[in-house]
Amino acid sequence: MSKISTKKAICILSGGMDSTLASYMAKNDGYEIIAVHFNYGQRTQDRELKAFRDICDDLKILEKYEIDIPFFTQIGASALTDKTIDVPTGGIEAGVPITYVPFRNGIFLSITAAIAEKEEATAMYIGVVQEDSSGYPDCTDSFIYKMEKAINQGTKEETKIEILTPLVHLSKAQIVQEAKRLNVPLEHTWSCYKEEKEACGVCDSCRLRLNGFKIAGVKDPISYKVL
Repeated sequence: MSKISTKKAICILSGGMDSTLASYMAKNDGYEIIAVHFNYGQRTQDRELKAFRDICDDLKILEKYEIDIPFFTQIGASALTDKTIDVPTGGIEAGVPITYVPFRNGIFLSITAAIAEKEEATAMYIGVVQEDSSGYPDCTDSFIYKMEKAINQGTKEETKIEILTPLVHLSKAQIVQEAKRLNVPLEHTWSCYKEEKEACGVCDSCRLRLNGFKIAGVKDPISYKVL
């Protein structure tokens, strides 16, 4: 009889396609998964939370954290957390878009590191994508590497945490293909920045997702207002 692995990984799980695939990859890597989800005042907060809970059920994750960090709405400066700023729908633009939430992944990783230290986890998974993302500066290899160094510098000597980014150099099409290979229930994921009932189909996140499915030759299982 094979011994059940006791190595733990904390998965930052938004409920989107990327973080969901990363969580499935963590399970495939033999980790016991503890899931962390952040409610930060984003426009689709309720729908993302539903996706998170559905995916935790799919993965049979028993231990999960739902963390409320409402100060992002006080900071503003992002179309995701400030409702006076419209979510752009005209297509993906060059540079850092207005949907960027200032230092969001840095804050998420810092909180997750505290959970990882408490849980004696050795790994943290985050589904950042560098090559085919919206141009967010906190989704790069170099940023994650420096965060990992800072986290290990600022925790107990016996705490050794590795930040794993299995999707960082994949395209959205490759993500779709890998998700299908691992039987990820993509119908439970949510990517839209604007809507909670039907995905809008025109925000940056919807466009990237739809293009990934199109290139992969796979039908997206969620419904859209605009196609």
